[in-house]
Amino acid sequence: MAAPRVHSEVGLKERFFRYFQHEVTALQEQIQRLNSMSVAGGERNDAVDHCLAGIDRLSHEVKDASSYIPAYDQRTYSEAIKALSEKLQNTRNTFNPPKKFAFKTRKNASAISISDAAELAQSQNLRAPVYKSDTSNANSSFAPTPLDRLSPGEQKTQQEALGNIEENGSDGLEDNTGLQRPLFPNASKVTISNHDNIHVVLPAEASHATSSGTLSDLTQSVIDLSPATQVSPFSALYLKDIKDSLIICGQVAGAIHITNVQKTVLVISCRQFRMHGSKNVDVYLHSSSRPIIEDCEMVRFAPMPAALQTSENAQAANQWDQIDDFKWLKTEPSPNFSILDESQRARSGAWLEKVGGGDGGDLNEILTTVGDSLAH
Repeated sequence: MAAPRVHSEVGLKERFFRYFQHEVTALQEQIQRLNSMSVAGGERNDAVDHCLAGIDRLSHEVKDASSYIPAYDQRTYSEAIKALSEKLQNTRNTFNPPKKFAFKTRKNASAISISDAAELAQSQNLRAPVYKSDTSNANSSFAPTPLDRLSPGEQKTQQEALGNIEENGSDGLEDNTGLQRPLFPNASKVTISNHDNIHVVLPAEASHATSSGTLSDLTQSVIDLSPATQVSPFSALYLKDIKDSLIICGQVAGAIHITNVQKTVLVISCRQFRMHGSKNVDVYLHSSSRPIIEDCEMVRFAPMPAALQTSENAQAANQWDQIDDFKWLKTEPSPNFSILDESQRARSGAWLEKVGGGDGGDLNEILTTVGDSLAH
């Protein structure tokens, strides 16, 4: 009976290793963004507090995992956390320099990662954890966590002409059915936020604005971004606070970050998939790396419908069903997600036909069909 226990402990160590690597990468990204944040309204202070809380939480999680992580691994993780703390302190010093002294920085603290931590440990004759199962693509699945899911700056409504649909999407682009085709003529990114019962198709002519995109605070809406992304994929896409909707995200060359999405169908092609705090969501996905979820419930995954795949998608490897739940560090399968049964996937054909590949369709009919497909 000893062998299964050894196998179980190895699995836990591997999962914690991936989790720790991901969280360090996420915190590093958050720290790097501090200098670009506004001091007004306490935005930067809130962000610093968020980083401090994240480092403290990660330190406690290393302690909690001590029952199955060897002592030499724990020391390596602790060194990485210490270097991350020093990086945060040095970043704070750049915009609030100390008057009398400055902490001396370790050589690798400015860009700490698991590999840096391994080198740091080796310099002190410590052994770093290496797991062969992750060596082929150790970094491919780890997307930075959006600061507080989206930073305070990204959460702003953005009344300036950066793509708010009221600002740039009303130039005769709404037809008599209420379908809107915004061009975002003066924007380098797409922002659609604070809407109920809105139906938007982003046409190919808006492909110049796909450097990044944010969809937030949407209810009972249908958003189809795919026509524009067939010309130029989003470099990154953020979805936040969306409910009772259908979102066809199109192509995302980098990472998609999803936070607090409920009772919604998502159709996504991306390199990295990260979902937080979401519930009762069906995800039709093409992902070139392992999808990651945290603090989620009742998420169901299926491969992207063939009708929405590009020729590149059809030929590329798809890890849509290789999900990592980073809040379920146990050997048993996570209860927070499942694979959508093929018979239930057929329901997607109903709303897909009504969307019509960018041709619109009646908003209420689409949402009714989407609601039926989400009835578990």
